[in-house]
Amino acid sequence: MKKVLSVIAVLTVAASCIFAQAVQEQKPQQKTLTVYAYDTFCGDWGAAGSVIPAFEEATGIKVNLVASGAAIEVINKVRLEGKNTECDVILGITDDIADKAYDLLESYDSPYIQTIDERYRFDAQNRLIPYDYGAFAFVYDTESKIEIPTCLADLTKEQYKDKVILIDPRTSSVGTGLMMWTYNALGDQWLSWWKTMSENALTTASGWSSGYGLFTEGEAPIVISYTTSPVYHVMWEDTTRYQALLFTDGHEATIEAAGIVKGTKHRSEAEAFIDFLLSNAQVDLANANSMYPVNSAITLPAAYDYAPVPEKIYTGSSEKASELLKLWTDAIVK
Repeated sequence: MKKVLSVIAVLTVAASCIFAQAVQEQKPQQKTLTVYAYDTFCGDWGAAGSVIPAFEEATGIKVNLVASGAAIEVINKVRLEGKNTECDVILGITDDIADKAYDLLESYDSPYIQTIDERYRFDAQNRLIPYDYGAFAFVYDTESKIEIPTCLADLTKEQYKDKVILIDPRTSSVGTGLMMWTYNALGDQWLSWWKTMSENALTTASGWSSGYGLFTEGEAPIVISYTTSPVYHVMWEDTTRYQALLFTDGHEATIEAAGIVKGTKHRSEAEAFIDFLLSNAQVDLANANSMYPVNSAITLPAAYDYAPVPEKIYTGSSEKASELLKLWTDAIVK
């Protein structure tokens, strides 16, 4: 009798194990996605705080978000990791550094591309898909009581000595945008401007976060940023203290985009993420990034009334930016 009971017990345990294994095999695995993004997107006040949870709730896909420095550093991280990278999507790559990323990315013809104004679609192969845009501008602190500069050349004057914060074109897309701006606005004098400003500026920060942080801490009353930067301060701090300056020599446009990394094992999840950025996330991206949505049908809050719109806008190719960066490095870096 004991032997019979023992056999029954063993069979029961075995059956239980088989049933548990079957249930486990039937249970769908959690879908995941790894996104490399620039630090500002991932920060406490960045768009990730609203965009990522909303995407996870809407799709059931778990996002592993990796802060990877400035936009150029995001590209470099994927390149250095090569085939071993776990990255599925890169985020925050701008049009002026796009050529540094194209070979790392796969094309994706999202159904939402038709909602993007053609002016902002800079990659015909859709390896980098725009999700917001803006224009570079110098932002100043109205409480500083300094005389307001009206053009790029004004900043080289002695009265602005140690009062301007620049950003390095080698390490930041904002710095690259400033470089393109000076080239398009000043022509042959663009390198002379940088040589003078390398002495006149308080510092050349490595990225937008560090540079703008120094500005809001009161280290200098002027910083390179965006025409839309005041929107953040109006929306979240209820202040118009910081204002963007419109210069007579025009302004450089910037377009932020996302792309799917070659060889991703989560292609469908990556596509879902891109689609989400172009649809449900457009308002959150615009508000958190203080940029404009690429979908012109989106209604923006009243705070955007404090973002001045330049009459003259420059757009530059990434191929030209690469050429200029070499000239800039040879002339400015000591």
